[in-house]
Amino acid sequence: MNVPFLDLKAQYTAIKDEIHAAVGEVMEKTAFAGGPFVAGFEQEFAKFCNCKHAMGVGNGTDALWLSLLALGIGPGDEVITVPNTFIATAEAITYCGAKPVFVDVEEKTYNMDPALLNAAITPRTKAVIPVHLFGQTADMDAILAIAGAHGLPVVEDACQAHGAEYKSRKAGSMGVTGCFSFYPGKNLGAYGEAGAVVTNDDAIAAKIRMFRDHGQSKKYYHGVIGWNARMDGIQGAVLSVKLKYLAGWNEARREHAREYTRLLASIEGVSEPREADYAKHIYHIYAVRTGQRDRLMTALTEQGISCGIHYPVPVHLQEAYHCLGLARGSFPVAEKCAEEFLSLPMFPELTTGQITYVVDKLKLSLAPEP
Repeated sequence: MNVPFLDLKAQYTAIKDEIHAAVGEVMEKTAFAGGPFVAGFEQEFAKFCNCKHAMGVGNGTDALWLSLLALGIGPGDEVITVPNTFIATAEAITYCGAKPVFVDVEEKTYNMDPALLNAAITPRTKAVIPVHLFGQTADMDAILAIAGAHGLPVVEDACQAHGAEYKSRKAGSMGVTGCFSFYPGKNLGAYGEAGAVVTNDDAIAAKIRMFRDHGQSKKYYHGVIGWNARMDGIQGAVLSVKLKYLAGWNEARREHAREYTRLLASIEGVSEPREADYAKHIYHIYAVRTGQRDRLMTALTEQGISCGIHYPVPVHLQEAYHCLGLARGSFPVAEKCAEEFLSLPMFPELTTGQITYVVDKLKLSLAPEP
């Protein structure tokens, strides 16, 4: 049996007719850059996130970057985030001219440890970016309380958390902005690059709408120096179709996670992910931890099972960020996770038979060699 890590073709096949009709409508109306299909998706996604505004942008990195620009983050400033994230979180900070400052993560959730946040705040700190890693929200009450005590805005990196919840509040709705990626492999994925920012702040929304469109307040009138970060019409149309299915797809992922966790519970040498009491985890990634990660991944690949590693090198140890001067040992939990994470196949169309096969082969691969 072959088990892919992700099966985008299966999802496409199930909604193919709707997708073709939606894309065909874009073609008929020739509304390719921004326009009514993007505006329609923005309204739908804002409602989904329980937010007043949603602004479609080119990708999740744009969403983070423009959020920080709208907050006035610039050279000499510091922005606090975590080291176990995709590098885009740090890139957005750097491209504002600011410095990323990292705090380590919790052992249970792999998200920002609020107990370490206060010590990282300096007079140069201008914002905090918790990352809702793998589809589980960070401990937002604690983070918002600490940031609020220092007058710091919180920008949620919800790029892996479409529909995740914290105490019944949607990811992205708690900070001053919430940032989403619609990269094709995400729980809500476009058929190309796309992203969005959600917010309840009218002024922030107005600024992001200008920044994403070359700083225009209206056509050819540029109030600020902006960028071309627009979402295209085809992606807006595709996302509108797929958004209708997102809650069901997320629930399928949660059911798959429950089955994985049930089967893995009796296997020594593997730690399954845990859902926090406050969270509704939507399992963008189902990452186990094991001290035999590399050997196990090789063995599973030989059995036709595709796995991933998210992420093999924490941001502070990437060559691109050697300039920060942070050595190994700076953030021990994040570094240990990078050595032990193994992401198992996870997508809504995954079958119980495939899950059983993955766990059976995983168990066999962990057995002591004769």
